[in-house]
Formats: sequence, C-alpha cells, structure tokens
Amino acid sequence: MRHPNFTDGNEVALLHSGAAYYPALIAAIEAARVEIYLETYIFAIDDTGVLVRDALQRAAARGVVVYVITDWTGTGRAHSAQLKQSFAAAGVQHRSFNPWFRRGVARSHRKLCVVDRQVAFVGGLNINDDFISDSGQAIPLPAPRWDFAVRITGGLVLDIYREMEAQWLRVGHMKLKARWENFKRLRHVLSIPVHHGAQAALVVRDNFRNRRTIQRAYLQALGRARESAFLANPYFAPGRKMRRALEEAAQRGVRVTLLLGVGQFAMQDAVAHSFYPKLLRAGVRIIEYTKTQLHAKVAVVDDHWSTVGSSNFDGLSLFVNQEANVVIQDAAFAQYLRQEIEAGTAHAHVVHLSDFAHVPWYKRAGYGAAFLLYRAVIHVITLGRDA
Repeated sequence: MRHPNFTDGNEVALLHSGAAYYPALIAAIEAARVEIYLETYIFAIDDTGVLVRDALQRAAARGVVVYVITDWTGTGRAHSAQLKQSFAAAGVQHRSFNPWFRRGVARSHRKLCVVDRQVAFVGGLNINDDFISDSGQAIPLPAPRWDFAVRITGGLVLDIYREMEAQWLRVGHMKLKARWENFKRLRHVLSIPVHHGAQAALVVRDNFRNRRTIQRAYLQALGRARESAFLANPYFAPGRKMRRALEEAAQRGVRVTLLLGVGQFAMQDAVAHSFYPKLLRAGVRIIEYTKTQLHAKVAVVDDHWSTVGSSNFDGLSLFVNQEANVVIQDAAFAQYLRQEIEAGTAHAHVVHLSDFAHVPWYKRAGYGAAFLLYRAVIHVITLGRDA
C-alpha cells in the first residue's frame, strides 16, 4: 500500500465528535449479522466504553464473530486485563497490541471498525468519554472533545476489512479452520452496495511496507495545492519535509491554515512553539484551539482533497506508530469538512509573529531546548529515519 488505492462509488459520512460517532458505531454493531472487527488505541472502561463493550458482547451472544484489538499502552495494563476477561466470558475474541513492548516501542494508534464487510468507520476517536481528557489524569473537559470520524459504505470497505484482517493475523494468529468457517458464514453478505459517491482510499503507516505512506499523501496534496489548505491536529511536531511543504505552499500563495490543539502537554506546546516563527514568516496562518481538547486529525486542500484519521503531525505518528487515515477526493465532502474546521477557528486564538517579539529570552530558549530534546528522542527511536 505504498500509494493510495482509490476506489469509486463510496458514501462517506462525516461524524463530528462522540455525539455522532458512538451512536453510529453502536447502531452498526447492533445490526451486525456475521462478523465485526474493531481496533482502537484507548478502550476505556467508562460510561462510553461500557456501552460499546456491551454492544460487542451482545453481538457475540447472538452468534456474530467479534474481533477486538486494543493497544496495551493506550488502554492500560489493568484495563486491558479487565477487557480480556470480560470479552472472553462473552465470546468476544480480544488481543492486545504489543504488550510489555515485546515488539519494540511502536504502538497501534489506529481507530477502525468494519461490520459484515458492509460498513466501516475510520477516524481519530478512541472508545472513551468525550467529556474527560485522555491525558491519563481524568480531567473534566469544558466541552466535548473536538474530533472527527467517517462512516463508509461502498468498495473501500473491503480494503479496510483486508487491512484489519491482516492486522489481526499479525498480532496473533487465526487457525485455518476458523478462517474457513468465517468465509462460509460471510459468502452470503459479501455483496458491497455501490453508491454514486466519493473516490476514497485507505492510507496506513506501519514499519514494513508503509513507513511513509501517510506523510507522502500529505506532501503530495500540499505540493499540488493552488488555493487553500486547512489542517487541524492536536500534536504539532512534524519533520523537515512536512514543515517545508507547508512553508512552500504558503510562499506560492496558497492560504495555509493550521488549527492546533494546545494546553494538554506543556512539552508538546513548547516543541510546537519552536516552529511558529519560521512558519509565520512564510505566511502560514496558525490558530490555537482553546474551547476544549482538540483531538482531530483532519485536513482539506483546495476544497477537493481531504483526509480524516488517526495520524498526528508528530514524530511518533509519522515515523513510529501504526496509523490509519482515509483520503477522500470529493468536492462536497471536502467543502463540508472545511466548513467544520473553519467553525472551529471561532473558538481559537490567532497567533501573530509579533507575539514572539515579547516572549522572554528564557522562554524562547526553553522552546529551543524542548525541540532539541524531542528531536534527539525521535532520532534515536527511528534510527535516524525521521527527516
């Protein structure tokens, strides 16, 4: 999957935050007849997590084969053990990704679901309470976490299914007999409804064939941009190539807007601030979201190209962790997503280059030190392949 494999005729619905995502996800699970695959970084045992967990267990009770992958670090050791016990008792098959860091430091940060090979979900939302910070300290949020996912029907669903099946096999194994039984059960629901909809592709990042697939998708879109580029992301610490692509797009007249999350991690904010002056001088517009926790990983270029997924603009997402985004080439969807991003800027602070003229020298030094430390850590983790 080194290059996006676009399929035609997809219906892609944008789901804004948990109020739209969790009911749609649970409804799909409740309607499942044969098989469910679900992957998430965080599966919290809170009110939201219990609703999803119980829906999965009810599906297993009525004979649906249910596969769940949760990241061992993101979900936590204790919650991972509780989920495994609860799921096992209910007949849900569960695997933790990379427990005890047995496969190195990489985490599975993907948020995916496929039901009966008919409907898929891709996005940035974990399975956790929308009103509680995911920083690990259970801090109440002033408003629901700002995030997005998409619900997909059409030909792309099969591509997402194949990727999730492959991930299940990579994390553990599936016996040949079980695979044959699943094939027999699914052969009657394999027909994918084709709609006159969007052209879309799944892009994933892993440490095998797809090391730079997501970054390359962004770089190509920015390189072809002619009018506008709107990007929203919570953790801004991209490599040189991404920063250069943003600067060059702005310098050739593209209206580049970055809507960034701040206030969750002081170290992350300091690293991001170290990039601001050069980006601002190049003409990039930077806006810091302040209403609540921004967790969205979305972008729109020229009101035609757009992406929704799990990949942040930091070294972990771009060069270490496993991620999954969907890229959509459809004007109507792109314009709608752009309007949602622009609406988010109403609850944000515009950063000006002049703001940095009054920053004390010790704070500027702190920004630089944070970047150097971050750069050194990522360089070690990626063995120098993080440019």
